[in-house]
Amino acid sequence: MNGTIRVGNLFGIPFYIHPSWFLVLGLVTWSYSSGLAAQFPQLSAGLALLLGLMTALMLFASVVAHELGHSFVAIRQGIDVKSITLFIFGGLASLEKESKTPGEAFWVAIAGPIVSLLLCGILTVIGVTTAASGPLAAILGVLASVNLALALFNLIPGLPLDGGNILKAIVWKITGNPYKGVTFASRVGQIFGWVAILSGMVPLLLFGNFGNFWNLLVGFFLLQNAGNAAQFAKVQEKLTGLTAEDAVTHDSPIVSANLSLRELADERVISGQNWHRFLVTDDDGQLVGAISVDNLRTIPTALWSETPIKEVMRPITESTTVQSDQPLLEVMQLLEQQKLSVLPVIRENGVLVGILEKTAIIQLLQSRTQPNPA
Repeated sequence: MNGTIRVGNLFGIPFYIHPSWFLVLGLVTWSYSSGLAAQFPQLSAGLALLLGLMTALMLFASVVAHELGHSFVAIRQGIDVKSITLFIFGGLASLEKESKTPGEAFWVAIAGPIVSLLLCGILTVIGVTTAASGPLAAILGVLASVNLALALFNLIPGLPLDGGNILKAIVWKITGNPYKGVTFASRVGQIFGWVAILSGMVPLLLFGNFGNFWNLLVGFFLLQNAGNAAQFAKVQEKLTGLTAEDAVTHDSPIVSANLSLRELADERVISGQNWHRFLVTDDDGQLVGAISVDNLRTIPTALWSETPIKEVMRPITESTTVQSDQPLLEVMQLLEQQKLSVLPVIRENGVLVGILEKTAIIQLLQSRTQPNPA
């Protein structure tokens, strides 16, 4: 997962850490240990460092709790959580798919901030009711404040933040179109991204002050991810209503299992067709296997005329096929996830329709993007 390190499972959810997280952990530990040492001179350097590390780890535990809030609500909606990842800007819960309704999407989005606000309240109550003092009170105060900041920051109404997903759900509810919600929330996210960049650039250019340098990083993060979300939403909208059969390649490389290897070579290979792999069907047109040009080399040419394709072909499992009525968007996601370029398309009764190539989906998208001639 892009250089991330898997460290185990959390409630059955794969848990990853990006290498940048260790840098942030070190910086946060140093910052809080220095603060504690300055605030409480009686602390030894070693104890201050230990308390700083514990505080940093509890802060990141708060981020994980925030992401678990999203994850548990998604799981209750029947959505699989592929992973939780800690990285330089916080955490990310990767969901298998979107919620089915704007109401469900709203609750998935707001669950994280609710968890952070609850943690802020619990830590504040603990600090008040136990009359904590000294370093413990300082740590409780920091944890409560950070959870409050985490909730408020994520409630900014722009993608990819939770507030952007909340805004997306609201626009989806109003318009009835989830893609309009994504587009609108992405634009708002880009606006906040530019504001963050300007707030970091102005002090830097005018006064040489790097105090708001973090704003620059957050701004670029918002711009990039909001832009990607808007672009993906456009792709999703263009693919809406299309099925796998709509993108099947015309004149797909299909041969009968009863043909001989000589007939395959003469009619499909030597004739000038560029295919190197062919799908094999039985008399009923059902997909039974595949044969490649390389498979021909395993049989002496003198035996090609008497050797049928069905004796050389390789079987195809159901996991490597898609149904003809499967939404094209799901097929595209399957191609990306499994890093495939081609998939056979079959009907419910097993009859082969043809092959679907990733390039065909791209061409279909381009054709739907071009304006109609007057």
